[in-house]
Amino acid sequence: MKNKIVHLYSHTHWDQEWYFTSSRSRVYLFNHVKNVIRILNNNPDFPCYLLDAQSALLESYLQWAPEDKASLSRLIAEKRVLIGPWYTQTDQLVIHQESIVRNLYYGIEIAREHGGVMRLGYVPDSFGQGGNMPQIYRQFGINHALFWRGIADNTLHDCEFYWHGTNGDRVFTVQMPWGYHYGGLLDESPETMKAFLDKKMSPIEARSTRSHLLFPHGFDQAPVRENLPELVKQFNECDTQRHYVIDSPLNFVQTVENEVAGDAPQLHGELTEAKHSRIHKTIFSCRADLKQLNNEIEALVVNTLEPVLAISRSLGHDYPARITADIWKLMFFNAAHDSIGGCNSDETNQDVWFRYKQARDLATNLLEMHTRLISIRIPREHDYTFTVFNPLSWRSSPQLTFEAWLPGIPFTLCDATGQALPYVIEEERELTDYVLNQTIRLNPGHAWHKPEKVYRTRIRVNSSQLPALGYTRWYADFSCDGASKAVSDTARSIENAYYCITVEEDGLLTIVHKHTGKRYTRQMHFVDNGDDGDAYNYSPPREDMIISSRGCLINQRCQRSDLQQSLLLEYELNLPVDLIQRAKGEVTTAMRISVNVALQQDDLIRFEVDVDNTVLSHRLCVHFATDIMANMSYADQLFGVVERPVKYSEALSVWEQENWQEKPIAIEPMQSYVNLHDDEHGFTLHTNGVREYEIVGDSFDTISLTLFRTFGFMGKEKLLYRPGRASGETVVATPDAQLSGKRSFSFAWRMYRGSFDASQSASVSKAWLTTFPVWQDSDFLNGRLRFCLADVERCYPSDYSLFTLPCGPEDALASVVKCAERKPGYIVRFYNPTLASEVRIPSMDNACNVMLDEQTPMAEKGVLKPADVQTCYVGIE
Repeated sequence: MKNKIVHLYSHTHWDQEWYFTSSRSRVYLFNHVKNVIRILNNNPDFPCYLLDAQSALLESYLQWAPEDKASLSRLIAEKRVLIGPWYTQTDQLVIHQESIVRNLYYGIEIAREHGGVMRLGYVPDSFGQGGNMPQIYRQFGINHALFWRGIADNTLHDCEFYWHGTNGDRVFTVQMPWGYHYGGLLDESPETMKAFLDKKMSPIEARSTRSHLLFPHGFDQAPVRENLPELVKQFNECDTQRHYVIDSPLNFVQTVENEVAGDAPQLHGELTEAKHSRIHKTIFSCRADLKQLNNEIEALVVNTLEPVLAISRSLGHDYPARITADIWKLMFFNAAHDSIGGCNSDETNQDVWFRYKQARDLATNLLEMHTRLISIRIPREHDYTFTVFNPLSWRSSPQLTFEAWLPGIPFTLCDATGQALPYVIEEERELTDYVLNQTIRLNPGHAWHKPEKVYRTRIRVNSSQLPALGYTRWYADFSCDGASKAVSDTARSIENAYYCITVEEDGLLTIVHKHTGKRYTRQMHFVDNGDDGDAYNYSPPREDMIISSRGCLINQRCQRSDLQQSLLLEYELNLPVDLIQRAKGEVTTAMRISVNVALQQDDLIRFEVDVDNTVLSHRLCVHFATDIMANMSYADQLFGVVERPVKYSEALSVWEQENWQEKPIAIEPMQSYVNLHDDEHGFTLHTNGVREYEIVGDSFDTISLTLFRTFGFMGKEKLLYRPGRASGETVVATPDAQLSGKRSFSFAWRMYRGSFDASQSASVSKAWLTTFPVWQDSDFLNGRLRFCLADVERCYPSDYSLFTLPCGPEDALASVVKCAERKPGYIVRFYNPTLASEVRIPSMDNACNVMLDEQTPMAEKGVLKPADVQTCYVGIE
């Protein structure tokens, strides 16, 4: 009797794009799926085929072959074509938590509509596994996972284990130590077949004591092995020790779980070890320009567009579900591990950029439409009226900047109660003829205000309190001038109630934290060094030059108003132009860095940085020193916080002897912030750009934020941080990845006393990354400038709030407020972003608890453990 059962699953790993473009991939996908359908229909002995768990492949194919829908749906219903649960094979470490949830949501929905979904967390090639994926999987009814990258045999000798998220949820998981492509090549020669099988199966048997073993058959863009059933018969005839079957990967994982019967190792959190498989730890900063677009659009959709659409639905407007889905799907294509990684050809990254442009344009214009549909239904008492929206679920008084079309005369900006609001005019340009020539009067007999002059005006304003998840009205009163004036001088310091910031002679900042009286030097220190890496990995050159902004300040001035104080600083760093000059110690080019360091009325120090990049193959970081000699760093991850060592000492001591695929470096990802703290105080760096940090310094007391890195080739060999073969194509040059020209970055620095409050850090990031839309309601703007709309009844209230959620330290945080996809109400997703404490879920009228699929009922939890998630469906009364 054969003592081992080997489960082959037949599949292809289908990258949507890589060194090739998405167009080329789609054309070949069309041919591939045609063959899959033909082979399965003609051969009942071929039990099943896995289409990479990506429902997007199904949509792409049926767009061009709708005539195959019935046949394909039948095969899916029969579980012969395996599809889902993903829409695309997404990254899990720098993609927003809501993006991952929606990726699974749409992937499962599409698969279900076409016959059924494979409920397996199948991740063959993503570069590491997100720490809280277990609870996300569980809330989609997925209890099993199968993946390749992220675990060293130092940590786990066996291939199967229980994987726990922070909240305690777990999924039974199998790792493929040698990848999804391990059985991609099968020997068909009778004389050598047995030796081939022994050679392939011996390493698998050495890693598992179970009687059921996995043998993945497939590889990237692999054709279907049409004779696989015949080959399996030959395997069984020649191999007397093992029995081979073609099976689904989910059935294999379930079978192993039954064999394990609960007796398996337990692993917790994120899995990012690169001993046997590369995880490309520094891919988080590759193509910083594309990473910034991703982060900007994710924040726009989750923090602003979706809440505004919920407000709009509550007032009677239809939810544009298909448009919203199209925006998300564009983002999902870009969230695929290669696409968001940026580890592609320049031509492919141009496709990525264009999808971001499409997604941003759709989101921006959909947001404009719905803020306008609401605004034009509110009674108007003034010719220059502005509807100001607050997409946050709590009352807020932000400082915001918006564009207005004004007559160029002094005015006071008033809120709905008539209270004057402090504001500054930042820009003003006269465009009278351009604007008025585009006005369209659908009813010429209707009186309207026609200004003598029109100026496009950029206004910065300190708002009064805005209603939660709602809007209010402001107006311009021209009876007096309420503008604050900005003045410039050459002072070297700025301050508010929280900080005093001084630029020192060497160009570094000193920050005095007023609440503690402590003085912190070595702040905002720009550090440039070479990058000998490629599209996958940062790697320092063997002969490097490290150049800092210390002593490079060439200009400084100060700008002050009632709203904001700013230090405007300009640096010039003399740098090598490329790696050849860097190795020789030569500097022949200057790189300008312009910085706006701003203090407003809160405890955030805001930084806007413009870099004119003239250098090739280098990395620019910014450092902030603390007084904390850290052992651990803290950053936000999917629905929670991750605690990481600042140095992987044990792995670093053995990685070269054990031939790890990558050096175990502590350059780490985040969602939006990184923190260092002790029991008495702490420091948080919030980013709106690259989501990558490192804790540096002799005492590990300095937070380093990567602004960008550049390189010239998709793949390179024999890097210091990644020995051996190239990961990408060495012949593919990537001049676009040098990011030449002007680049802009934004981040914020915050000091506090007391204990670390992860909920507060998450709330600060969410508010800072949220756009507060403003719509000007003026008759003369109705026309070609904005598109013309007909008059409607003005019956909406001038102030409105959908609902208010508590936002104290003991309350759950709302990840999103959005329209439900398949019902007429709303979805409010609560989570606990803290590290160790429970938080309460607020009670809501007409609400019931559902899983992440928005359909399956879920018991009310009352409180949430750390990183726990609860989704509420709120019906419309």
